[in-house]
Order: sequence, then C-alpha cells, then structure tokens
Amino acid sequence: MSDDGVIGQRNDPELPRYAGIATFALLPHLHEVAHADVAVVGIPFDSGTSFRPGARFGPAHIRENSRQLHPYHQIHDSFPFAGRQIADAGDFRVGPYDIEAAVDAIERQARALVEQGTSIVALGGDHTIALPLLRAAAAEHGPLAVLHFDAHLDTWDTLHGARIWHGSPFRRAAEEGLLDLERCQHVGIRGGVYDPSELVDDGRAGFEIIRSEDFQRRSVDDIAGQVRARLGSGPVYVSIDIDVLDPAHAPGTGTPEVAGITTRELFAVLRELRGLRIVGGDVVEVLPAHDHAGITGLAAAHTAWELLALMGLASERAPR
Repeated sequence: MSDDGVIGQRNDPELPRYAGIATFALLPHLHEVAHADVAVVGIPFDSGTSFRPGARFGPAHIRENSRQLHPYHQIHDSFPFAGRQIADAGDFRVGPYDIEAAVDAIERQARALVEQGTSIVALGGDHTIALPLLRAAAAEHGPLAVLHFDAHLDTWDTLHGARIWHGSPFRRAAEEGLLDLERCQHVGIRGGVYDPSELVDDGRAGFEIIRSEDFQRRSVDDIAGQVRARLGSGPVYVSIDIDVLDPAHAPGTGTPEVAGITTRELFAVLRELRGLRIVGGDVVEVLPAHDHAGITGLAAAHTAWELLALMGLASERAPR
C-alpha cells in the first residue's frame, strides 16, 4: 500500500529480506500504523515450564525465521497481509520471577489490544501464556471453542505447588468459564499420563482427543471434518504447541515427544479449516537452544502465517 496507509510487508527494493530488524514477516511495527486489526505479539516467558527452559527466547527466533514469508498464499489463493492491517506489536512486558504476576501482566496488555478491536496471534514463550490470552479473548467474545494442537493434554492440575504452569492453562480456563465445554478439541496428543483419571479430567474440561496415531489410519479430510464439526460456528481460539510435531520436524522445544505428526500433516489440517471464526491464537514452546538449522523456528513462523491466513480469508483483497 502507499506510504500514507501501511498495509502489508515493508517494501524496500534496496534492502534484502535478510537485512534490517526482523519484525514478524517484515510487517510494520504497531507504532507505525493508526490501528491494527491483528497484532502479532511476542511473549518471552517460560517460567511455567516443567522440563527444558529457554522458550523465553522463542519470539525473537520465530521472527528471525519469518523473513522468508511472502504475501501470497498459493493454497488459499489469498493475500494474508492484505485487506486488513496486521502489525508486529513487539514483546509484552513480562518478568520471569513470579508466574501469577506475569500472567496478570500478559492479560492486562492483551486486553488493551483486544478492547480496541485488535485480535492477537502470540508467539511464545511456554504454554502458560494461553491462559491470560484466553481471559482477554473471552472477555470480548464470551466462552470460546479451543482448537489445541499439542503432544500433551495441558489440562493437568497443580504441579510442585503451582496452579498455573504450562501443563494447566486449559484446566484453569475451563474452571474460570472461559471455554465452551461442548466445543473444544485436542489434535496430536501422544504424551505420557500418570493415571487414566487425567483423561477423565480432560473430558470434563471440554475436550475431545484426536491422537497422533489417528493420522496413520484416517484421512486429513476426515480429521479436519471432525474438528470443524466440534468447533462449530462460534468464536474459536487456536493454540498450537510446536511439540505437536515430531522432534524430527521440531527438535527445538521444551518437552519433545516421539511419534508426532509432520509439518505437512499439521498444515493440511489447518488449511481445511477456512471459514472458522478465529478470534485469536498462539504458537508456543519454541526453544532456540535445542533447534537445529532453524527447523523449529521455520515451522513456527509458517504456522503463525497459516493462522493469519485463516483469520483473514473473509476480508482478503489483492494488495495495491
């Protein structure tokens, strides 16, 4: 777009894509636009992790690996960055020492965006951040359907004295009335559980389970059809833990689990979900210290791009 209305990626023909400061997908920063319909935000917080720390460095890593994202989506015949203003809002201000204080800070900053009509796609950070983001989205839209891609349930209770950690965000969200308990769906589950009662608790939190093994015996169309039927037509929050992918496709994550789905399978399901009323989402648990050749960062960056594409299909138009 022209300089007086900043829609789309930065366009400086003299600056190669690998140069300059990396906003997500080379989008404008929030302070450069009058209003953002969608904000990509980094949340560099990992104090809720239970195994490998380091996802606090995930947002910067994802942004660096998003430089190659282009404005046209071939599968959707769509321009994800056109028709509405998407901006990179930088990182939320959040400290590492007090989980509940951090969650409050994330919620406060998320609400400030949502209340002015800006949807959020967050780059984590560990999965703890989903709870305050759900609080902000539900305050605006009411109880939410959640589409949760993950190796793990994340509906556990207290661990080591902490009620809020990266394994409990959806249990706490269900208890707080943030979820529509008839419209929540896990995809890719395979991580270990300590007792079958955890699966019962998960069902009480509103979730149905599609396991990673289902991708070996069911078609993507069948899986996507189940997801669409479960989520319905109301507001949907999409939360994607990068460990839903097999470690061969995403080695840089905090709690890797073998026998996961492939990047291609993840994208195949996402691309069948056009038309959902997605009001927010996150891509979390990217751990740069254990990444190799940017494999995980690339997967996460493209996953966030897929979310933005789904969110914008209804309002797309060709760029000027």
